[in-house]
Amino acid sequence: MSDSVQYVTNAQGDKVGVLLDLETYQQLTNLSIDSELLIGLSQDELQALAESSLFTKSQMQLQELLIKNSENNLSDEETEILDRLLMQVDQLNIIKTRARYTLKTFQDKHKVA
Repeated sequence: MSDSVQYVTNAQGDKVGVLLDLETYQQLTNLSIDSELLIGLSQDELQALAESSLFTKSQMQLQELLIKNSENNLSDEETEILDRLLMQVDQLNIIKTRARYTLKTFQDKHKVA
């Protein structure tokens, strides 16, 4: 993509604009339409997100609460904590999936280019 980018400079030599070839422009604008992509993160950041997990303490607490829940032995407070932890797991899984999707999309775009 670096060959397809040209910078516009002012009289002092400062970059003030960018010119893209049509193919690069279309690729970038098509990416921005997909709201599932995590734009603005590096490949390393996306990889870290894709491989992330709950904090160890939260994971242990979740395991304990799930065991107690299977024994029908949860207090109301523990039920609320379990619900919150399960919601966090759901949200984390969504973010991890979006990170993997973004990585795959960018890898596929680079194979074409």
